[in-house]
This record gives sequence, C-alpha cells and structure tokens, in this order.
Amino acid sequence: MKLYYAIGACSLADKIALAEAGIPCDFERVELHTRTTETGADYAAINPKGYVPALVLDSGEMITENIAILSWIAEQSPTLRPEGPLGWFRLLESLAYISTEVHKSFHTFFIPDVTEEAKEKARALATLRLDYLAASLGDAYLLGPKLTVADPYLFVIMTWAKPNGVVLPAPLAAYYERMKARPAVAAALASEGLQV
Repeated sequence: MKLYYAIGACSLADKIALAEAGIPCDFERVELHTRTTETGADYAAINPKGYVPALVLDSGEMITENIAILSWIAEQSPTLRPEGPLGWFRLLESLAYISTEVHKSFHTFFIPDVTEEAKEKARALATLRLDYLAASLGDAYLLGPKLTVADPYLFVIMTWAKPNGVVLPAPLAAYYERMKARPAVAAALASEGLQV
C-alpha cells in the first residue's frame, strides 16, 4: 500500500491516521508544482485529479479524497471511529464539515499573489468555522473522549492557522497541543520535517 502525499498538505492527516491505526504503508512525496513524484513518476498519470492524497491499496485500487481515505482507515481500525448507533454518521458529518467548510476556508492562503483583502475575508471565514468546532468540542477529542480519524484532519488544518494569521479559539488551542503530543502525530510531522 502506498500513500502519495505533499509536505504539509492535508495528506498529513492520512499519515497520522494510518500510524494511529497501526496500518503499514509506504509513502511517496509529490511535488504539486511539477506534478512529479520523488521517484520521477508523472503524478497526473497516477492520479488524474493532480492533487493529494491518493492511497493505492495492495490490490492496486486507488482511493482519493480525505473523507474517503480516512473513512477507509476507520473501517480497517474501528477504534478510530465513534461508537453508538449514530457513531459512523457523526464521523462522516465531521469529516464532511472539516473538508468542505474548514479546509475550504484556508484555500485562499495557498493562491499565489492573492490580495490582503481576500486573505482578511478568508481569516474571518476560517475563524467562524473554527469557532463552531471550538463550541462543540466537549471532550478530549472532536467526537468524544477518544481519537477518531477526524482528529488528524482537523489537526493538520490547524497547523495552517498561525502562519496565516488565524487565531485558534482557546478550546482548540488546547486540543491542538494534545494532538501535537501524540506519538503518531510527532512522528508524522518529523517525517515531513515540519515544526508546528
């Protein structure tokens, strides 16, 4: 199995979740600007979408998009999903919100030559989305007392906050520190040479 990733990108969430699940995986870095992998392969030929993550299973089948990959990991490791009759749906709900609302609100910061006015609008939107999560964070992790695959995704997006002038609400700042202290998180950050 192989995960195609880019340094500091949302694919870091999949690296963390795979480590938390104890699922062995190979990793191949992608240079998104050139669309080539570290081995010189044409990434567009591997994943026509052209962005990360992409997880190639041992069967040769590929899964893309964080919601799908993280759901697959949770399916392999049920300890990384919430319990209860609505647990699976709460996980999907959280992954969808993180992907379509929180992640999307940071998109502006990655556009070359974007105006400061656009960045200010993006900061306001990101703050609004993060405030919602901070208000609903009732325990140690996003969906309760134990880590789920939604937590690494939210953590990775929060690593983008400070460098872009987005202030984390106090509950999320504490949550961020708890996540950063986890061995799987520390190892994944170190593997990409990141200090957050």
